[in-house]
Amino acid sequence: MRHQTAADEPARARAPRIIAAIALLALGAGTGWASTAVFAPPDEVAAAPYSYVEVVAGEVGSSVRLTTVASWRRVPAGTNRAAGTVTSVPLAAGDEVRAGSVLYSVELRPVVAAVGEVPAFRQLGRDAEGPDVRQLQQLLTELGHYDGLVDGGFGARTEAAVRAWQRSLELPDDGVVRPGDLLFLPALPVRVTLDDELVRPGANLSGGERLVSVLPPEPEFSVPVSAAQAAIMPLGTPVEITAPDGAVWPAAVVAHEPSDEADDQVRLRLGAADGAPICAAACSTIPVLGDARLPSSIVTQAATSGLVVPAAALRSSADGTVAVVDREGRGHPVTVLASARGMAVVDGVREGLRVRVPADGPDAGAGGGTGSDGEGDGRARPAAQR
Repeated sequence: MRHQTAADEPARARAPRIIAAIALLALGAGTGWASTAVFAPPDEVAAAPYSYVEVVAGEVGSSVRLTTVASWRRVPAGTNRAAGTVTSVPLAAGDEVRAGSVLYSVELRPVVAAVGEVPAFRQLGRDAEGPDVRQLQQLLTELGHYDGLVDGGFGARTEAAVRAWQRSLELPDDGVVRPGDLLFLPALPVRVTLDDELVRPGANLSGGERLVSVLPPEPEFSVPVSAAQAAIMPLGTPVEITAPDGAVWPAAVVAHEPSDEADDQVRLRLGAADGAPICAAACSTIPVLGDARLPSSIVTQAATSGLVVPAAALRSSADGTVAVVDREGRGHPVTVLASARGMAVVDGVREGLRVRVPADGPDAGAGGGTGSDGEGDGRARPAAQR
């Protein structure tokens, strides 16, 4: 009996085996592709886009740049008693006057400043008595013409002093003081302004006018803001005012007051921390007439010094901890001491460490930049720049 070999096997018997083998090969190839697709490393997946910045020493703070308005509040003081045509006005607005200063002249007769609460109301001569005489004697004493008792009695010594004073003013020395010769003010020396509509050469005075206003030791400083801005500027908020000469005057918000200009505006009234004038000894540089507008910086968050990183570098965990990530992907827990306008002062890392920042986040350039939106100033300055 002859054994049947594969060569002798009928074609129809071999066909199922060939099909099965092909199917098995196809299955194996498919399995290999699937394994590659599922378990291979994600070589084609792009790495997350990051940039790296260096932790540097600096400071972070926030301020808003606004305009401070400085204006002088004029207080009417003294009453004119001279009648006639104004012939000269030697004073300019804001000039300081002392006892004996000439304020203006009417028909060539000077009107002189003196201290007193009682206004000039009568002619003063020999044997006159009263508080107005006492005020006259005080003036004559200060000017060096009188060394007698300031007792309110117009005697021979007072008359002699009046004559000497009149000669110093190039007036007839008749020893009689007219009501229009003196204008009494509450205190001297003081800076004053005159009503330039009434007191000008050629103008006519009839007596009884309030022509003189005194100025306080300093102007009023205020900042007009919106109600929303006022909400982040509570009492005590520091303000840095740039003076006309470029100096910086420190001040603080001392009151929120309604604005006269709009219902949705607030007037921040400013004062010095020690109660002294904001402008110190330079108040005379503020123009007396009109409003002076001074560039200012309102510090909404005081500067904090330390190690600075962009706020975008901070990563928060579910447990509330905050960290930064270095180039190797290691996390470094930090404590945030302050933050403002995209920068943060942190504790817990060393200076010089390079930390990860999303490439599409704010690039702080190693924490040395200064952010600004035109109204505010987010300060993050390296220590060398402070």
